[in-house]
Amino acid sequence: MTSLTQGYSGRRIIENLDLSIKPGVTGLLGPNGAGKTTLFRTLATIAPPQSGQLELFGSPVTNERTARRVRRRIGYLPQDFGYYPAFSIADFVRYCAWLREVPSKQADSATKEALAAVGLADRARDRMKSLSGGMLRRAGIAAAIVGSPALLLLDEPTVGLDPAQRLDFRKLIRSLARAGAAVVLSTHLVEDVGAACDTVFVLSDGQIRHSGTPQQLAELATPTAPGDSPLERGYMEALGNSRPSQETPC
Repeated sequence: MTSLTQGYSGRRIIENLDLSIKPGVTGLLGPNGAGKTTLFRTLATIAPPQSGQLELFGSPVTNERTARRVRRRIGYLPQDFGYYPAFSIADFVRYCAWLREVPSKQADSATKEALAAVGLADRARDRMKSLSGGMLRRAGIAAAIVGSPALLLLDEPTVGLDPAQRLDFRKLIRSLARAGAAVVLSTHLVEDVGAACDTVFVLSDGQIRHSGTPQQLAELATPTAPGDSPLERGYMEALGNSRPSQETPC
């Protein structure tokens, strides 16, 4: 995206943002209200930019026709997602495959693969309304990855997951990246970024304040910065920097 500006009801949330995302795992860190969800909704083509250019998979997204074409290649897990309570988990994931226009001959096998990837193969017939918070999150991840999208946008995907499930999730997204996907992970859990991401962006007030590897973010840490690890302290230092750093494509 180039010089992208986005907002709602006359309020600008992101302004003149340049961002490039390549295959691999990218972490997006930032405080509440930084613009992370707005950025994800824009990348997912849910909200057209107010100005600037959004380009996905080498093509400008300028209207609903071009947006629909690229949506087939995008998997998106929002913080809160809707579902029919009476659907089984398999029905829900299969429905999301249909929405993404996964070919019907592949949809059933793609659904089974997605459920297996998140450890829900044996719970496929359970109703969505009966799921715990962690299981519901895993169902959402399955819906996002079904059909092997080229761009995967995950907004707070590990909320509600226990430590073992978070480790499984990191393994999953690394495997998707190795298969060629671009995975963008928005989270407040700095340790997830350090363990799973190749690149991290720190977003604050709709602007990129730092970009680089997790190690480069940790190197910003100072002894007086708040935090329990070098990565957390580096993140807090990046937030305290009033000037955005030079953006490095990921």
